[in-house]
Amino acid sequence: MVLDEAGLDLLFRTARTPERWRDEPVEDDVLRRLYDLVRLGPTSGNCSPARFVFLRTADNRERLRPALSDGNVDKVLSAPVTVIVAQDPLFFDRFATLNPEPGLRAWFAADVGLAEETAMRNGTLQGGYLILAARALGLDVLPISGFDAYAVEDSFLAGQGWRVNFLVSLGYADGQPERPRAPRLSFDDACLML
Repeated sequence: MVLDEAGLDLLFRTARTPERWRDEPVEDDVLRRLYDLVRLGPTSGNCSPARFVFLRTADNRERLRPALSDGNVDKVLSAPVTVIVAQDPLFFDRFATLNPEPGLRAWFAADVGLAEETAMRNGTLQGGYLILAARALGLDVLPISGFDAYAVEDSFLAGQGWRVNFLVSLGYADGQPERPRAPRLSFDDACLML
């Protein structure tokens, strides 16, 4: 099955980063459906290192304020949900469930650099799946990288040992962006065919 033009528009061509949010909650069942889609995306060896913290209340989003760059404060605090997209550096401890290939856990446990690189790469993939799955479910999406990672980890992730990658605010856009879409590189500028 191939997506029709409307599906491609929804995911890519007409999808835009919102500038303002409607005062409309994102229901818990939508967030559960969102994760159920995200978890189906492929990762290396089915390692599935991404972890997601859904900040659904104004109080929890307010806890992010000290970590946010000035330009992101209003966007995050006014969003119905902000997701901390993180990865578990000890993702390999779940291989008994996710990929019981003999010796796989020990391979990652013995090589911290390999484990960190694998967690970051595959956790980022899963964060990308989150963005596309959210759009597919009718949510608008604002990915954010302007924040202090250590402050986010201290405030939200210390108990789990997870490492933050980026933030994603979710909700329903209030109107269309006022600015035109920023330029993108052409195929010839960004691609090689060898």
